[in-house]
Amino acid sequence: MSEAFEEIADTFEFLEDWEERYRYVIELGKAMPPLEEALRVPATKVDGCASQVWLVPEIEGEGPDAVFRFRGESDAMIVRGLIAILSGLYNGLRVSEVGKVDAATELGRLGLNDHLSAQRSNGLRAMIERIRGIAAHVAA
Repeated sequence: MSEAFEEIADTFEFLEDWEERYRYVIELGKAMPPLEEALRVPATKVDGCASQVWLVPEIEGEGPDAVFRFRGESDAMIVRGLIAILSGLYNGLRVSEVGKVDAATELGRLGLNDHLSAQRSNGLRAMIERIRGIAAHVAA
């Protein structure tokens, strides 16, 4: 797991209640640089999210050893925070490693599964599937 995600997990453990954790997720989202308007297009939009979500891959190299990174944006602050968490989980991995990450288990460490609405959970799954799909395509 990446150091960035471990730092997020450690902070989650330190925060005592879900109100503080939600605030932290929102802060993570606010700290992300905004995605340029030109990149908010149908090709980068994630279907299956109640909010507007765009994910833009930034791949360094070619084939299975290429390094995976993405940037993202949402019109909902909590979703921007979820994008930041996914960035911590996936950014910097080789594209061949992205599909091996057990996102449900890792995000379960944060307790998110029990504290997101069904719509947010579906949107989170849609973002993970998009990330995995991009990485698998590049690795092939």
